[in-house]
Amino acid sequence: MTLPPAYELDLPHVYSGKVRDIYDAGDGNYLMVTSDRISAFDVVMQQPVPNKGRVLMAMSSFWFHHLSRTMRSHLVSTDLKDFPETAQIPEIAGRSMLVSKAEMLPIECIVRGYLTGSAWKQYLSDGTMHGEQLPEGLQESDQLSEPVFTPSTKAEDGLHDENISYGEAVEIIGGELAEEVREKSIELYKAGASHALERGIIIADTKFEMGFVDGELVVADEMLTPDSSRFWPQADWTPGTTPPSFDKQPVRDYLEGLDWDKNPPPPELPPEVIEASSNRYQEGYERITGLLLSDWLGVNESF
Repeated sequence: MTLPPAYELDLPHVYSGKVRDIYDAGDGNYLMVTSDRISAFDVVMQQPVPNKGRVLMAMSSFWFHHLSRTMRSHLVSTDLKDFPETAQIPEIAGRSMLVSKAEMLPIECIVRGYLTGSAWKQYLSDGTMHGEQLPEGLQESDQLSEPVFTPSTKAEDGLHDENISYGEAVEIIGGELAEEVREKSIELYKAGASHALERGIIIADTKFEMGFVDGELVVADEMLTPDSSRFWPQADWTPGTTPPSFDKQPVRDYLEGLDWDKNPPPPELPPEVIEASSNRYQEGYERITGLLLSDWLGVNESF
């Protein structure tokens, strides 16, 4: 899905997805700008969610820094003054990052700590998760005995990612690299989940993107954000139920109550649904980081 960029910059435009716009910043770098666009059921809504892009950028920057000893990221800087001069506009401050161009892996690096989402549906169907047999009698949202690496394909535009087994990941990227990716993904998840749990939030699962920069495997794109992860309030987690999440849940809940076929064009979102989603994103960021979103400017975050 290619969309027009949310902000016009005097840089070569490379790509626009559901949320991010990517520009060539020269010197082997990209400039990634995170918009307030929001999608549900793979359809981009007509209205943006205020501050959503700033939350995603602030959260990724926090994790890239906090977990940098576990794995290097592609982040160069989130400081506007480090961007190409033509891109130093206040509209993108706090929602942009300069990154090294990476040779991205053709798989999604998903780690699941709890049985939910597509993994729960597969378990109900045949008792497995990504081709691996699970114990009988598990409930939705149960914590798994250990976090599990469950990769998926990267779908072409307009298509859905497909869950694959670890063996299929080996066939795609090779055994040695697959093992490194699995180890790093689980290590990152465990460290992030432990930090979040201390702040009353469960990270049920997450998706990492990885690639190579100068021959080194790095984590890229976004990291442990509400768009790439499921964040649950620990106080509301009960196996057998679906806990509320710090993301676009108000949008999904509203749309599920409509007679809409989940194809474009999307219905208009009421102001209260937009506000509720914006608040969810912001609360998740502030609880996990211990920082106020109002203080986030993207300054002094160069690594």
